[in-house]
Amino acid sequence: MRPLKHASLLVLSLLAVPAMAQDDAETGTEAGPAIGTEVFVSTDSDDTTVWRVAGDFDLRNAPDGSRLGVRVEKAWYDPQGQGRIARERVFLQVADGKGDVEWSVRIGTDGDTVIGSASINDNEDFRKEAFIERDIVETPLGLERGIYSTFAGAAIDLPADENNIFTVLGGVQEFTGDNLRLHLRGNFVHVVDSELGLSAQLRTRYFHSTEPGEFDYFSPENYTQVLPVVQLRRFVNDWQLLAAGGIGAQKSTGTGWEQANFAQFRFISAAENDWFASGEAIYSQTPGDNAVAGSGYDYFQARFSLTRRF
Repeated sequence: MRPLKHASLLVLSLLAVPAMAQDDAETGTEAGPAIGTEVFVSTDSDDTTVWRVAGDFDLRNAPDGSRLGVRVEKAWYDPQGQGRIARERVFLQVADGKGDVEWSVRIGTDGDTVIGSASINDNEDFRKEAFIERDIVETPLGLERGIYSTFAGAAIDLPADENNIFTVLGGVQEFTGDNLRLHLRGNFVHVVDSELGLSAQLRTRYFHSTEPGEFDYFSPENYTQVLPVVQLRRFVNDWQLLAAGGIGAQKSTGTGWEQANFAQFRFISAAENDWFASGEAIYSQTPGDNAVAGSGYDYFQARFSLTRRF
């Protein structure tokens, strides 16, 4: 195991410790036990389908996002239509959503190795965030040989004024094997109408792989995407609704510039209710880590979660 993987597991473990030591009173009077479920499905033009069904059991769950509990998850992978593979996954989930610094950790196992994610951020004008995530690569070789990806990075918001903000993200992603991927992303958001919740955005991303094409996941030497997006966020009867869409261009080593489409819809119910629901659907032509092909790629995912607080 190389240094980045050692560091990844250490950070996940250390971030989990403070939450376990918290006193119940620190989570606020609104925190309480809760149960919930989440269903996730994705499919792509490589004929890969993934289903994940999870059950959440929280001892402390608050509207601000604070929580302490476990997630039990069943996943079914069907890579490139070659047959379904089932895995069981279990996670410890802890988070603190109050104060000037917010953080969350989901650390667990799929029976073979440590997987999960962690993030920490402040709420300053120049908002800063650090994150790390680790999971299996959902390609035929990824599932057969146990190929995992560990992605660590940081981002900062750079507001120019109340209507214009830049975000810069840098990250390092290590895969099982020798491939190390360097990421750089930059976003610009211009608020067109704050009352309407309308914004115009420019999202850019670039990555470089040190060992392109090492296994069967999409990994050209260089990949670039430029994606203009229009986003509308509204509140209707305490429900938050978001719709976004964009058409841009993308290019990877060995190909010319191609069209890149994006569409997203999300809904979130009022966090203070005893019943809390959220859902999201995304269509993208951006090849992710689980893609095999890059040119002409299509990806769709949907997620729905429902929580009952007591």
